Amino acid sequence: MVISSSRRTLLHAGAVAAVGVATTTRVVADARPSAAAVTPRTDPFTLGVASGDPSADGFVIWTRLALDPLAADGRGGMPDRTYRVPWQVATDEAFTDVVRAGAATADPAWGHSVHVEVGGLRPGREYHYRFRLGSHRSAVGRAVTTPARGETPSALTMAFASCSNFPAGLFTAYGHLADERPDVVLHLGDYMYEGAGSGVGRAHLGPETTTLAGYRQRYGQYKTDPDLQAAHAAAPWLVVWDDHEVDNNYADDVPERAADAPTFLQRRTAAYKAYYENMPLRRSSVPSGPDLQLYRRVHYGDLATFHMLDTRQYRSDQACGDGYKDCPDAADPSRSLPGAEQERWLQDGFGSSTARWDLLGQQVFFGRRDRDESEEATTVSMDAWDGYPASRRRVTDAWVDAGVRNPVVLTGDVHAHWASDLFEDYDEPGAVVGSELVTSSITSGGDGYDEPTGEHPWADWNPNLRFWTNLRGYVSTTITPDRLEARFRCVPYVATPGAEVFTRATFVLDDGQRGLRQVEDAPLPSTQRGATPRTDAEKIADTLRSELHGSE
Repeated sequence: MVISSSRRTLLHAGAVAAVGVATTTRVVADARPSAAAVTPRTDPFTLGVASGDPSADGFVIWTRLALDPLAADGRGGMPDRTYRVPWQVATDEAFTDVVRAGAATADPAWGHSVHVEVGGLRPGREYHYRFRLGSHRSAVGRAVTTPARGETPSALTMAFASCSNFPAGLFTAYGHLADERPDVVLHLGDYMYEGAGSGVGRAHLGPETTTLAGYRQRYGQYKTDPDLQAAHAAAPWLVVWDDHEVDNNYADDVPERAADAPTFLQRRTAAYKAYYENMPLRRSSVPSGPDLQLYRRVHYGDLATFHMLDTRQYRSDQACGDGYKDCPDAADPSRSLPGAEQERWLQDGFGSSTARWDLLGQQVFFGRRDRDESEEATTVSMDAWDGYPASRRRVTDAWVDAGVRNPVVLTGDVHAHWASDLFEDYDEPGAVVGSELVTSSITSGGDGYDEPTGEHPWADWNPNLRFWTNLRGYVSTTITPDRLEARFRCVPYVATPGAEVFTRATFVLDDGQRGLRQVEDAPLPSTQRGATPRTDAEKIADTLRSELHGSE
């Protein structure tokens, strides 16, 4: 389903997006007096546009009205009134062939966000969409419907990304991702960061986010970034969160700091509401207090099924006080990372799958990363699947027992590119039963570095670990009936503008074959050549520092 296009969808000068409440595809009449309010004199589309959750007959289109997107009260400088926002979907960027149109209500109760579930479209097609308020027009976005069930397209282009920390660097990688114009983008968590602080010429506005106003302002700040806007406008997104959309390393109703426990569900309620307001999600994900239904399945015909997981909202608390530990208590079979109900949902999905490729879009490292080379101890991250080994084994056994044709885990969180094979038992590795592709961060961790070997020192005693680089970037894939090709895309720096993107390594998975096959190993960029080589101890320290200080 590779769809060619001349170039990136251009943002209109000065345009930024707006967000709204879930509506249908017909015109929505609003009889309230405020619905006919005077059109704002300045552009309300300062936060860009987005599409998401595609299906064979449509997708969600999103915007959020904000005259002052950085307003500390989180209201985006908008009056306390509703607005009627017309929208259009066309087959061409010039909108000479409009195939769907209507109007949605932007309500202040939902941050003046707009979510339209567009239907009645043709499967496997490219469309363009836009919004209007009075004389103001939004940027034009591009969306793509999925092929119908029973169809197997020749190819699907998919990119996935994670971890964009605003003060840590520029979102250059998002701009390069937008240029690729894939059929779909997966964002695997840490879309924004909750903490206060500053970095390389950029700083978070306001204190650590704990209130609805604070979360809304933080999303407003992120969404004013032109590269992020371009990435949203270029393709439909499938989004799932990790921890920083709420609180570092939280687990279900347990916050990072014990002192925050009495009010944590209030904070989670605010965070989940702001997340929905700012993401292209369907009505099925409208939050109810501190709960939001996020895990879901999206089918690309019979070529691929995406199982999008939520590994934060239902998980058991981290064992042994979090961090890297040798913790026998973590192996308790009653503990679960996705929660028992989501584990059963995933097992049912594997059992009924007819897809050529089953892909798990999820947040934290799935395979083992043991930092202790001795045989006497296993020191692993309590926040990743390593901290929930029984849960990981149940999920792995589920796809093995169901005979899933090509299982692939897609991961974010760890601020580095990794390629990893997967086993049922990491203590006694046998045959490879699946593979994991891990994307680096967009900026988190700041300017990265590379090594000619593409190996982390832990790979010496972790046979599943096949590749690693500490450069920033994203993963770009092409999925066909015969193979999945994954290109680890990197930028050499994020502290200053102008970084070019390059492919550091390419791995292939062949249909019906277990295990990754490397087909390309790109040279280091010129900015990395001649750099002082980092010792193994420095590489390990960088990994642990990133995790232990909550930047994952």
